[in-house]
Amino acid sequence: MLKNHPKGLIGAALSNMGERFGFYIMMAILSLFLISKFGLEKTPATVIYSVFYALIYLLALAGGFIADKTKKYKSTILIGLVLMTVGYFLIAIPTPTPVPNFALYLALTCVGLFVIAFGNGLFKGNLQAVVGQMYDDPKYSSKRDTGFQIFYMFINVGALFAPLIAVGIRNWWVQRNGFLYNSDLPALCHQFIKGTVTPEASQRFTQLAAESTLGGAPADLMAFANEYLNVFNTGFHYAFAAAIFAMLISLTIFLVNRNKLPNPADKVKAFVTTGTNEVEMSVAEIKQRLYALFAVFGVVIFFWFSFHQNGVTLTFFANDYTDLSMINIDLGFTSIKGAEIFQFFNPFFVVFLTPIVIGVFGWLKARGKEPSTPRKIAIGMGIAAVAFTVLALGSLGLPSSQEVKAMGGLADAQRVTPFLLIGTYFILTIAELFISPLGLSFVSKVAPPQYQGIMQGAWLGATALGNQLLFIGTIFYESISIWGTWLVFVTACLISMFTMLFMVKWLERVAK
Repeated sequence: MLKNHPKGLIGAALSNMGERFGFYIMMAILSLFLISKFGLEKTPATVIYSVFYALIYLLALAGGFIADKTKKYKSTILIGLVLMTVGYFLIAIPTPTPVPNFALYLALTCVGLFVIAFGNGLFKGNLQAVVGQMYDDPKYSSKRDTGFQIFYMFINVGALFAPLIAVGIRNWWVQRNGFLYNSDLPALCHQFIKGTVTPEASQRFTQLAAESTLGGAPADLMAFANEYLNVFNTGFHYAFAAAIFAMLISLTIFLVNRNKLPNPADKVKAFVTTGTNEVEMSVAEIKQRLYALFAVFGVVIFFWFSFHQNGVTLTFFANDYTDLSMINIDLGFTSIKGAEIFQFFNPFFVVFLTPIVIGVFGWLKARGKEPSTPRKIAIGMGIAAVAFTVLALGSLGLPSSQEVKAMGGLADAQRVTPFLLIGTYFILTIAELFISPLGLSFVSKVAPPQYQGIMQGAWLGATALGNQLLFIGTIFYESISIWGTWLVFVTACLISMFTMLFMVKWLERVAK
């Protein structure tokens, strides 16, 4: 699979594994952490989550601009790695729960998230620009799409274990302090402390408190609620700390491989000094390329709005509606159980499916039938619509989110099989492999050389806008039927697909 690819590809991918590890820890636990730590409702928690994820990608524009202006791509990448490490350290520091000063502790958490987002902005787009330059060499140019798919597969190895480790650490700490994990208890504890719990939910809270205390039923439910929340969220802090170690590993790998990686600044300098045909690209052609790129950026906003629901509405669905007892790995000292573990399946399927997808595209290419990159992206958006359609059909007949809250949660027998979500993630991952790595490839191929860094940043900026809209999904999740919520994302993906198909011939001409 790595034959005829540049040697620096694996070094670049391994340098990105720590970022992916932290990314998937955040994707798995951030929204649930904000709810259990601060007692937020789902929509306010999603607003913070969506701003954070928007900044992760939006600040890639700033990172690309800084690297393009200074021509110090590798130094910018290095600073990004260091900042992300510092950010994870800030939110990993255990603080008391319930928080004694809501505004102060929430602000401290947001500062840590901003530092991570800014570091990611300096790092992510510029590393992708470095990978793109490897395939500007005529020896490798025909392998560009495959190269980005391999890059995408390897960086997801870091993401593969992140949710499992995060859940294991959190549950280990809960169990070490005399409790058992229960997905409904944090919200019920907050409701009990605030005095907003309904009679039906209060009865369920009493039952779960007894079942989740290893020493027997607690005598004082208020004391239990405070202690359980503190222990539960300290476990979350320690889970964030795992990302620090992953970032340090990535930092080491990057420093070891730094001199082996190309520098996009050298390419621009070479074009300017040698007067090659590429630098003589007309103003009209540059404009056409930029128009094509921004058209694609506009379309993928709808896809990312749908796909990145995995950190919010899909996680809420796992927590509120999925039978978690069917996925429980008991290791004795801890259990791998929780809504967060569903984030394992996306990177797992990326690693598992990438060779298959590459093989299918290679088989089609050998027969002259391989779709163009823009057409692949359109197909991916249609596949994403299928994924949400499956989830909508599997959610028919489920009570609304508000009804579940009033009941204090659903019993296992009332919940859906975890295979519904696993199947949804399987289909969504196929869609992702048609869009994300190939989108990166398209940008690196079409972007004028002097705008490589900022155009990779603009791709991530489009993702940022999609992420900023994530809270809309949670508003639907909390206000309409669950199956109706998934139909919103079906519609968004279909709009993306048909718009892309309408532009595909123009995009194919520009990309030649």
